[in-house]
Amino acid sequence: MYDYQLEYEDTQLKKVGLELMFITPEKCSSTDGITAVELAKLVDIPVEIVKKKLNILKDAEIVQVKGINPKYWKFNEYNFQRMDEGDDLFKLLCSFDDVDFDRYFKY
Repeated sequence: MYDYQLEYEDTQLKKVGLELMFITPEKCSSTDGITAVELAKLVDIPVEIVKKKLNILKDAEIVQVKGINPKYWKFNEYNFQRMDEGDDLFKLLCSFDDVDFDRYFKY
């Protein structure tokens, strides 16, 4: 299990998590998910930081990784819905006050 506590709002973790949560197959080069490099370009965060954030999400079991080189990342909706509502990571990803949903959806 993971050990993650928020002392401040980790905006980079939130960007990575929300991008994975709302990603569409058109944004991925593979049906297995998205690579860290592709994700870094989408969220405009350096790849090394994105990889660290992905590992936090993986340790929390809300993203799955497939493959070795490259690794493909995919959001695990089932595990996310089963998280404790008091979990700091769950609260971070469910805090939509400052989220621009136009980024994820075309109306």
